[in-house]
Formats: sequence, C-alpha cells, structure tokens
Amino acid sequence: MISITVTALVFGVIFLAELPDKTALAGLVLGTRYRASYVFAGVAAAFLLHAVLAVAAGSVLTLLPQQIVHALTGVLFLGGAAILLLKKDEDEEEIRKPADQSFWKVAGTGFMLILVAEFGDLTQIMTANLAARYDDPISVGLGAVLGLWAVAGLGIVGGKALMRRVPLRLITQIAALLMLGLGVWSLYEAVAG
Repeated sequence: MISITVTALVFGVIFLAELPDKTALAGLVLGTRYRASYVFAGVAAAFLLHAVLAVAAGSVLTLLPQQIVHALTGVLFLGGAAILLLKKDEDEEEIRKPADQSFWKVAGTGFMLILVAEFGDLTQIMTANLAARYDDPISVGLGAVLGLWAVAGLGIVGGKALMRRVPLRLITQIAALLMLGLGVWSLYEAVAG
C-alpha cells in the first residue's frame, strides 16, 4: 500500500534539495543541445537506479532498533541541512557532445552523466534516510523518483525561467529548513522513544 503522505513529503524534500544541484543545471544544458525526450529518458533511468539503491540502503537501516535509526537519521538530516547551507553555488559544467544525435547516444550521455554525478549525492543519502525513517520503501522510492524526475523535467525544458523567478539561494534555504526540521524531529523521537 502506498502512503500518499509519505510520498508527498519525500517528493517535496527531494524536489527542493535537488533543484539547486548541479544535475538540474546539467539537464538544462543537455536539454538545450539535444532532443528533450531523449535527454529525459536517460536522466530518468539514472535517477530511478539511484533511488532504488538508496531505498535498499535505507531499508537495511530499518533492521536496527528504532531509537538508533531515529538518532542516525536525525544526525544525517542535520548534516544534510548543513551541507545545503554551506555549499557554494554550482558552476555550469562543460558537457561533452556526442558525435550523433541518436536516441541511444543522447540518452546514454544523460544516463552516464547523472549516474556518475549523483552517486553518493545528498539526495541519494536523503532518500536512504527517509526510507529508514518511514520504513515504507515503496512510498519513499516513489516520492524520491517523482521528485528527481520533476527537477530533471524542469531543468530540461524550463530551468532558466524558473531560476530567473525563484532565487536559487531561497530554494536551497527552504530545502535546508525542511531537513533541519526532519533532523530535529528524528532526534526528539530517539530521545523520547
């Protein structure tokens, strides 16, 4: 059974945390150079793989006693909030242009770029934390994938317009505030439970 509440919460947290990330910018750059649907196919496949790996890692954490899981996820959320608040703005990275514009070349370029850039990234760690926190791998995985796909879609087709209207720093601060709240709540549950 899928929990709409958990899915929505995970979607919001992952969406906000991924917006200021370099992969949103990479999707924007790829989308300006290649057919958007080809880019999205590759990027979406890579994000799906990352979410599955993160949920699997988080599910392993649920085997630990609840107080330890709450304490661990609380500390990791607080660390994630600190990373978001302290990181410098991302610079546009040069992306190698494939020799041809075929589906497999363009999708492959998007897939490999995200696969490498996102491995061990903050949103992957957050997804693992949320999977451990809620012990609902399907809802967490669905929320994370949809959040990542939404950011990728925005980055590919309309990232420039969004970033002109909503300051990147504000998006980063909202994501950090959400993670800070989740961290404090998790630590409270560890101590109170």
